[in-house]
Amino acid sequence: MKKEIKKQSEIFLFLILSVFVTMAGRAYGQEDKPNIIYILSDDQSWKDFGFMGHSHIETPHIDKLAEEGLTFTRGYVTAPLCSPSLASIITGLYPQQHGITGNDPAFEFEGERYRSDWQLARSRLYRNYLDEFQKHPTVPMLLKKLGYLSFQSGKWWGGHWKEGGFTHGMTHGNPAKGGRHGDEGLKIGREGMEPIFDFMDEAIEENKPFFIWYAPFLPHSPHNPPDSLLQKYLAKAPTKAVAAYWAMCEWLDITVGQLLDRVEEKGLTENTLVVFVTDNGWIQDPDQPNRYVSGSKQDPQDMGIRTPIIYKWPKRITPRMDTENLTSSIDMVTTTLAAVGMDPLPAMPGINVMDQKALEERKMIFSLDFSHDMIHVDQPEKTLESRIVISTPWKMIVPDVANKENQETLLYNIIQDPTERENLALNRPEVVQELMRELDNWWQR
Repeated sequence: MKKEIKKQSEIFLFLILSVFVTMAGRAYGQEDKPNIIYILSDDQSWKDFGFMGHSHIETPHIDKLAEEGLTFTRGYVTAPLCSPSLASIITGLYPQQHGITGNDPAFEFEGERYRSDWQLARSRLYRNYLDEFQKHPTVPMLLKKLGYLSFQSGKWWGGHWKEGGFTHGMTHGNPAKGGRHGDEGLKIGREGMEPIFDFMDEAIEENKPFFIWYAPFLPHSPHNPPDSLLQKYLAKAPTKAVAAYWAMCEWLDITVGQLLDRVEEKGLTENTLVVFVTDNGWIQDPDQPNRYVSGSKQDPQDMGIRTPIIYKWPKRITPRMDTENLTSSIDMVTTTLAAVGMDPLPAMPGINVMDQKALEERKMIFSLDFSHDMIHVDQPEKTLESRIVISTPWKMIVPDVANKENQETLLYNIIQDPTERENLALNRPEVVQELMRELDNWWQR
């Protein structure tokens, strides 16, 4: 009897100690790993949000996210084109590191581009680039080591979702069925959010932390918003083409609201890190629906590579609007790994934006502009159009071999001249020389 009482006492003491250790661990920040959600806008200018000052576009849900998060208004992507930009976001590497510098391989083809026979021919050549890309761990691959489930939806150039290391997903990547840049995944947002919601329910049921890649085909063309949204902007926009694009921006915002509302409904908000970024910029052609104009997408100007970047993690990241520090989409993976207690891989050049000292010590960031079509996976310099370096207050664009339109070095005081109107390269040769040295050192690494 005494032995039984003693045994029960030991069990009771063990349970009390277990609770104490758990509570102590939580007090010292050793809580369960956070859920991670990447929200990726597709083809949207850095100015086209309510919180960034647009006069007409309404984005209340993203505005709220910006208000509740650490929001960098001077964010940049690694390239002004979706495939290399997204590949950097998922690997934490620059395009010349991960091998994806363009959207498609360059090849001769008789017939119409994007048809099924072109898709099949493309896929055979693209395999070389995909093989190189897949040598580098992705966010879901790294998180899987910690027990995370992960879901791919929306824009995705990396083949089948399994090839990207996701445990769940939508994109099949089969060129015979239209697989190129998202296929079935591109239905997300435009045709509802249920696939993501179902995945969240599964992760919750299994008591697993999760990673969600939400990269909807929004506001990307075709600009065919719900009629109610189009009618709303027709009276405000200069042309119907502009109204349709503005409406698409709000449509994206509505879906972001749906996603974040579901996170709140499930009681997951406090333990979820949400990151928002655009893949590249866009200036809507006022006269041609679904078209952009030069100086935006596929160009090194700020309207092509600048984006707000938002990190929201309640009680762990202090909300503030940062209008001074430079940040890049290259930081997203490093910051994500820090949030789950992992160190970045040696090849990852990004910083943890939760580290204020690292932010303040950063002096410059870089970006690259390659041709839309890639020539050789091992020789990215063959399609290099421009290299970009930004160091407050300067921004310099250096043309390279594939730049057929302009071989002039461009230097802007990007603070005083945010629309990049006045080239100061001839007036400030000492600045050009210093930035060129830094740019060359970075490129050669």
